[in-house]
Parts: sequence; structure tokens; C-alpha cells
Amino acid sequence: MTFSAAKGSPATVPAATSKILIVDDEPQIRRFLRISLNAYGYEVVEASRGADAVAMAAVEKVDLIILDLGLPDLDGQKVIEQIREWSKIPIIVLSVRSSDNEKVRALDGGAEDYLTKPFSMVELMARVRAALRKRGEGVVRDPVFVHAGLTVDLGKRKVIVDGAEVRLSRKEYGILRMLATHPGRVLTHQQLLREIWGPTHLDDTHYLRIHVGHLRHKLGDDPAQPRYILTEPGVGYRLAEDG
Repeated sequence: MTFSAAKGSPATVPAATSKILIVDDEPQIRRFLRISLNAYGYEVVEASRGADAVAMAAVEKVDLIILDLGLPDLDGQKVIEQIREWSKIPIIVLSVRSSDNEKVRALDGGAEDYLTKPFSMVELMARVRAALRKRGEGVVRDPVFVHAGLTVDLGKRKVIVDGAEVRLSRKEYGILRMLATHPGRVLTHQQLLREIWGPTHLDDTHYLRIHVGHLRHKLGDDPAQPRYILTEPGVGYRLAEDG
């Protein structure tokens, strides 16, 4: 098997049932995911082929998609592309493919998140809850992000760590702002560089690493044991969040 079950009982049953589409050509993985998601209170529909997944995403009015890339008829990357032509349904990729290029292509193509097999059900459920929260919240004006002593007030452009205000450079704040508006979601190097440095700097990942290093230092965030900024090696960064 290429997955691990969570120990203990499901943490939180959603207040309102959300419908999740599982897309995987391996029956045993679909069964495991269906049983686990049902135990957490989610409604589940399934597809084993890419074309069926695209059709069901519309017909079934699903709230989230868990997508394998290695499908028999249509590559998962193509499924993301086709769904993104008409929908913003959150898509979490769950695939054995672990190369940086695959991850970056999926995330840049519109996937909400990317986990590799073997996977932990505990981590998958945390990503599912985060994706559904963002879908339910929609666009929030001047939000305030709070996590583990870090407060990012996007309206007032203020950053506070453990009660003390932290002064950031324009680039440092830009990185943190993007991460704070997408908590829990992996932002690729290219996404961050395009937004903060511009489209002519997509290959300048060394600039990004330097500024992330300065940002971590100012936040008191140890890269070896980070509280806030998590590194997805070779892909990008995401901001830790509660839940």
C-alpha cells in the first residue's frame, strides 16, 4: 500500500457536508480514501479516468477534488488544465510523481496543493480542511492572519511576532503578504517571483532565497524547525496555519 492511516478518531466532522471527488485508477486507494473521508463526515464520489473526472466535476457539483496524475486515458495535468478553463474548484494532487517539475507544473497550472505517495491521512485531512476553508471564505477584505504568535494585518500592513512589531523591507513584506493570503498552500518560486519581482525574473530564485532568509531571520523563524515559513524543496514555500 502507498498510504498510511491516521491513528485515533477523526478530529473534526464538518458542520455542513462537503462533496469530494476522488480521481484515481487504483481501486484500493479509492476505497481507502472513501472510507477515511466518510469517517470525517464528507460525501464522496469517485472516478477512475480523467475524462470522467472532468465531467463529474461539473455534474456532481463537488467542493474539492483529490486527483492522481497517472490516469489511464488522460494525464492528471491535463485534467487540471481542462477543469481550470471553467472552474476554481480546489484540486489537491495526490501522486507518486515526486519530481520538482511535476509539482511546479501542477501548482502553476492551478492545483491548490500537492502531496506525494506514500502519504499520511492526517496531513491530507489538514490540507483538505484548509482548501475547503478558503473556498468557503471567498475573498476577505483586509484579512488578518494569525498563527503561533505571528500576526499579519494585511489592511494596516503590520507584522507582529510575539507581541512586538517587526519592520520588513518591501520585498520581504511582499513575500509574507502572498504567503499569508494563501495560508497552507504551496506557492512556487515562479509564482512568488512573478508577483514580487516581475515576469522577467522568473529564473532568479537566488534573489527569492536571500529575501526569504532575511524574512525568516526577522520573524525569528528557524529554518531547521520552522514555526511559520515551510520549504517545499525545489518547488517553493507555504505558510503554516492552525488546523
